[in-house]
Amino acid sequence: MAEPTSTTTLPGQPHLHVVPEAGERETSTRAALRNPRRLRTEVLAGLVVALALIPEAISFSIIAGVDPRVGLFSSFVMAVTIAFVGGRPAMITAATGAVALVIAPVAREYGLDYFIATVLLAGVLQIVLAVLGVARLMRFIPRMVMVGFVNALAILIFMAQVPYLVDVPWLVYPMVALGLLIMVGLPRLTTAVPAPLVAIVVITTLAWAAGWQLPDVSDQGELPTSLPELFVPDVPLTLETLQIIGPYALAMALVGLLESLMTAKLVDGVTDTHSDKTRESWGLGVANLASGFFGGMGGCAMIGQTMINVKVSGARTRISTFLAGVFLLALVVGAGPAVGMIPMAALVAVMIMVSVATFDWHSVHPATLRRMPVSENLVMLLTVVVTVVTHNLAYGVIVGVNAAIILFARRVAHFASVDQVVETDVDGDGEPDVRTYKVSGELFFATSNDLVYQFDYAGDAHKVVIDLSDSHIWDASTVAALDAVQTKYERLGKEVEIVGLNWSSAARHEQLTGQLGEGH
Repeated sequence: MAEPTSTTTLPGQPHLHVVPEAGERETSTRAALRNPRRLRTEVLAGLVVALALIPEAISFSIIAGVDPRVGLFSSFVMAVTIAFVGGRPAMITAATGAVALVIAPVAREYGLDYFIATVLLAGVLQIVLAVLGVARLMRFIPRMVMVGFVNALAILIFMAQVPYLVDVPWLVYPMVALGLLIMVGLPRLTTAVPAPLVAIVVITTLAWAAGWQLPDVSDQGELPTSLPELFVPDVPLTLETLQIIGPYALAMALVGLLESLMTAKLVDGVTDTHSDKTRESWGLGVANLASGFFGGMGGCAMIGQTMINVKVSGARTRISTFLAGVFLLALVVGAGPAVGMIPMAALVAVMIMVSVATFDWHSVHPATLRRMPVSENLVMLLTVVVTVVTHNLAYGVIVGVNAAIILFARRVAHFASVDQVVETDVDGDGEPDVRTYKVSGELFFATSNDLVYQFDYAGDAHKVVIDLSDSHIWDASTVAALDAVQTKYERLGKEVEIVGLNWSSAARHEQLTGQLGEGH
């Protein structure tokens, strides 16, 4: 699949990521293996992501209330697994904070075995939901919810770095500034090596050579010294166990799918490529199953790490995803002491740059805000606020989608009208025998609720014709409203005829009329 050159810039700043050259535009793994320049980009991108994954996986383990190695092993297993079974090349899937928050109560109240059983059940549920076509629901997520999702995520990524900048030695601040300077300035000179990797190496070397005592990765938790082993949770296979873990597993499955599909959609836009969302859905389930059987905490797509991989480092294939997992395991098991020396300032600088690059600055430009309808801006704002307040992207997206639906229904509710168009005097006695009403617009619950009040029941002729040739019946609410209109006329001894129905509306009306209870 060809990949057009895509450059991401910030206002007044240089490009932030490696721009694929003409010979590097193929995104297939096989093509990348034949292209030394592309392969180098993928390898270095995987290394950068692995370094950034370590403190996050440890912190997510702490959130979940489990040993740091649970998050680290989970990130390794999921990244390697999703590289083979996932539907979105270059997307990073590993242990995440959203999943940790959802299932943390299980570890706290029932222990590790029930915790792992929850992860395994969530993986099964994700596979089932994928088979049922949950990925197709992505088309119902409005653009402004997506924009709000991206902006909220950028804010959360930045907020996650704040604790590393509070009550720390003053040298941390110039080191963070140095890292940002390297990542902004280096791409002006060369894109041969990812700027974040250079920043991490330079800051680590400088701190070590000068003997500065800065907070480092080892301060976040103990790194494992052995490889992950197969783990089968010791829980009774009873209905009681299912009642305990079932709600948490379902919540984890839904949150994980939502975040992964939203991230895949975002990466599709960044790279101008299309990905298989259904495969990504069941692939996530498989990855969570693999994670659980190796004692991992499970997870989903990580948008921050994915942006490092795709936007900042220029990766485009599954190689970077696979190597991110491999490098992560090699670093924490084989080079733990060296990795532990990396100052958190270096990783904070990387994540701040990711946050700035992720935010959709165009969406908050005054000119854009003035041009967009108030309802669209409100949907974006609600998505951002709910996500930031709850620290849960799923909640923000759900609120944003529901707000968009309500505002859309409110907006189109005014587009239906009922007009009296014809009065016919059949007998020639000067009194109209037939009165025709023309109904225009889309008829559904928001527009049809007032339909019953649009007719002059007592003053109308003995026969009333309702012409629906310029409208469409979408739901049972409309059929019920038409039934209510007919009932009111019939009580007055008047005849009602509905004409002009298109085939779809006629079929729905014929199927439901008279079956929805007495019209009032």
